[in-house]
Amino acid sequence: MNADEIKPTEFLPLTPAVFHILLALSDADLHGYAIMKEVEARTSGRILLKPGTLYQAIHRLLSAGLIEEVAGSDAAPENDSRRRVYRLSSLGRQVVTGEAQRLQELVRQAQNKNILGKGTMTWRVADDIPH
Repeated sequence: MNADEIKPTEFLPLTPAVFHILLALSDADLHGYAIMKEVEARTSGRILLKPGTLYQAIHRLLSAGLIEEVAGSDAAPENDSRRRVYRLSSLGRQVVTGEAQRLQELVRQAQNKNILGKGTMTWRVADDIPH
């Protein structure tokens, strides 16, 4: 199949790890450790990507054409040549956008069923119990 024939919806739904990786790359080129730290910071520590999970996902995302390696990037600290830097491809941006829209629709449906209520639900990091 030609890359032009690939539909972003063919990748949906995304796993949470893949969604967070693509979301991390949506506004910056990052190396693996920076992706892990960005996800951890953005989720207030609720999502911790382990190296094995991260690098397996990166390998699959590269193979699928959702991300690409940035050659000779300044995004690696002190231009450390051992660190590979990744960026979201055009297809990857379409996929992460499609997943965000899919999730938004699920939230809308939950709101219509009064599952979420009118207030904002918060999570305690220690035990993942909503309160």
